[in-house]
Amino acid sequence: MTQSKQPSELPVGETDRIYQTDQGDVANFAFDGAVARVFPDMIKRSVPGYAETVAMSGVIAARYAQPQTNLYDLGCSLGAVTLAMRHGVAAKAALRDCRIIGIDNSASMLERAAHYVALDESDFQGNEVAVELICDDICQYPLDNASLTALNFVLQFIAVEQRLALLRRIADATVAGGALILSEKICFDDQEQQLQTELHHDFKRANGYSDLEIAQKRAAIENVLIPESESVHIERLKAAGFSKVIRWYQCFNFVSFLAVK
Repeated sequence: MTQSKQPSELPVGETDRIYQTDQGDVANFAFDGAVARVFPDMIKRSVPGYAETVAMSGVIAARYAQPQTNLYDLGCSLGAVTLAMRHGVAAKAALRDCRIIGIDNSASMLERAAHYVALDESDFQGNEVAVELICDDICQYPLDNASLTALNFVLQFIAVEQRLALLRRIADATVAGGALILSEKICFDDQEQQLQTELHHDFKRANGYSDLEIAQKRAAIENVLIPESESVHIERLKAAGFSKVIRWYQCFNFVSFLAVK
């Protein structure tokens, strides 16, 4: 039996030093060119379990992808999940006619993603699955004939009042038996929230971030990334049109759900 092959490694970039010096009035976080250059290091050192979430997206793709359908990576950034899904479906000959579409509104991210996609093609021998990268707003781009969609730490950056509409669009575009991977930072009740936040900061310190970097990153992101509770996510996914929702992964305050239509 052919085993699912994963990309040899996650994308690499420069070391994240964005918040290393005192910035005074810290600007809101944005996925600009500076972040794109350090994004692989930033997310690896900031999001516990990120590598496992990416790798298992390929495993999930191999299970839920259907022939002649689209697989979407919405908010694809540098394309790590895009490539994981590509390798997951390429391991099955019947799924090689799928098309994987990565969409992001950051041109800086997509420029680097295109480089990684091109490099990834050397891992195949004429059996690569088609990948298309599109610079657009995921809340507006038309979705269709999807067997799997990934929102990997993206919904948390969408305005709360727009989240249900986006999930409904995804569910409406999903074929019967298709699925959505939703990975998010979540919040808890007051007592658990404090512990989970402290553990997350301990994780960052263990990965070399200083207290100044942690504080400034938190200030930059607190008005941009709005987390919600697990129960809110599950209820909304069901309201959007998914019949079954499970939490398949959690590390501290970062989780990933699998929603099946």
